[in-house]
Amino acid sequence: MFTGLIEDTGRVASLQRRGEAGFLAVETALPTAEIAIGDSVAVNGACLTVTAISLHTLTFDVSPESLSRTTIGKLRSGSAVNLERALRLGDRLGGHIVSGHIDCAGQLIRAENRAGNHQLQFTLPPEHARYLVEKGSVTIDGISLTINAVSQDGFSVNIIPHTYSSTTLGQLKVGDRVNIETDIIGKYVERLTSPWKSEGSLSMKKLAENGFI
Repeated sequence: MFTGLIEDTGRVASLQRRGEAGFLAVETALPTAEIAIGDSVAVNGACLTVTAISLHTLTFDVSPESLSRTTIGKLRSGSAVNLERALRLGDRLGGHIVSGHIDCAGQLIRAENRAGNHQLQFTLPPEHARYLVEKGSVTIDGISLTINAVSQDGFSVNIIPHTYSSTTLGQLKVGDRVNIETDIIGKYVERLTSPWKSEGSLSMKKLAENGFI
């Protein structure tokens, strides 16, 4: 579990493909002495397991699912990536609840600078856009952000200067693809209420048929 508050912007040392899977090595300023093999680290929002550690480098196995669903497979040596260690019990939840499980890739279609802030507009598949709400939360490449506006197949966010300069957002160009994780609460609500939807909506007739009126 993560918060979406980026701890470090690392650099890809290498990405080696092994069939449908791969190995990702990332150079980082994170205190690697405090990280153990088997720990979870979010790399551009994708929860990956540490499999090897050196003084300034973390190595991860990347599954076929992660390569197919995220933008990790497009990374190159020198690519900047957002890094966050897993949330510890008792830590402040400064962002929002982030699972590190990427839903889909979105695409930046518009970027505008307004009074030092940066307004970014993204598209994503409509089946994922339904989990977005105005002033709700979304994770873009591991960064917890507040949604300004929502459309049928997209959304926009406002980026303050600190976030823009201290994450990979400042390097995005129109047309670039990013990892998107929608708010997990909406997905659970939909799942829990889905059995009732198949029986139709509640009505006075149904209440009467079941003896409530």
